[in-house]
Amino acid sequence: MTGALDALLGPGQRLAILSALVDEQRGLIDQLRQRQRIEHAGRHFWLGLFHGVPVVLTVSRIGKVSASMTAAILIERFAAGAIVFTGVAGALGDAVQVGDVVVAEDFIQHDLDVSPLFARYEVPAYGRARFACHTGLSQALLRSVRHSLARDFASARVHQGLIASGDRFVSGAAEVQALRQRLGQDGHPALAVEMEGAAVAQVCADHGLPYAAMRTISDRADDHAHRDFAQFVEQVASRYAQAIIGHLLSA
Repeated sequence: MTGALDALLGPGQRLAILSALVDEQRGLIDQLRQRQRIEHAGRHFWLGLFHGVPVVLTVSRIGKVSASMTAAILIERFAAGAIVFTGVAGALGDAVQVGDVVVAEDFIQHDLDVSPLFARYEVPAYGRARFACHTGLSQALLRSVRHSLARDFASARVHQGLIASGDRFVSGAAEVQALRQRLGQDGHPALAVEMEGAAVAQVCADHGLPYAAMRTISDRADDHAHRDFAQFVEQVASRYAQAIIGHLLSA
């Protein structure tokens, strides 16, 4: 187990590995030792050892509500001591291209607006719009991404920064441009957009739980975002996840 994980997981705790889609986790589940499947709240939770590390794997399903519920179950029912999210996202940053990986520094909900009661994006009762990931766990994940890309996927690049989440599949060039402009003007230049990460970050903040996330860029979040999405998840994103999580847990 990496030093970062060893310091974060207490006795009886597991590392939770969370993804939005089944195909993103299939290869990881196949590598579990002492594998056990438990059904709860309409979800399948896979327990076992991954490179000797006690883990629980599950799928968050799509959207912030499903993701936050799944994260809470992982913590309260399955003794998650830390959560790592691996999945796909659309690119927002100019330098971010299809096949690259973004490791999150923090998250924001791009569709949250309780103005004029609060500033746009601010989460009521928290006094902030952005939820930071755990520094040590994120740096360990970043090292594993860099190692795995350099070894097996040399053409891909890694980025680190803000990721935006919202309950909408962003898939139009005009929508992307408007989203980028709005976030940038408000001081939140995001590198990628997806549908779950900010919700998990907020749940982890409530529980004081370390959280890190990586997103493989499947598209430019434009008019072509829906094309070959399933194929990309199966052939690219799932391979990234296996390599990166494998290194994270064995380095």
